[in-house]
Amino acid sequence: MLHKFLIHHKSDDVGVVTTPIKEGEKVKGVCMEDDSEVNLQANHDIPLGHKISLKDFEKNHSVIEYSIQIGKTITSWKKGDYVHTHNIKTARW
Repeated sequence: MLHKFLIHHKSDDVGVVTTPIKEGEKVKGVCMEDDSEVNLQANHDIPLGHKISLKDFEKNHSVIEYSIQIGKTITSWKKGDYVHTHNIKTARW
């Protein structure tokens, strides 16, 4: 199975989709830091360049990408969820 998302660092909570993902699809991600793999099932359609959750989270949880906090959840998430502006508040403003 070819990878469908990339993870920048092992500590990241989200991966970046490199090929569009369909709801229910079993997908593989690769961590760029050490070439380790993560396998999960997508809970939603996820477009190219958007994010997929690697973990379950409750509302108001810090989200890590690039080994830094990029935002906070504004809803609870499940592993495999589509991550975008509808469920994350950026840490930038």
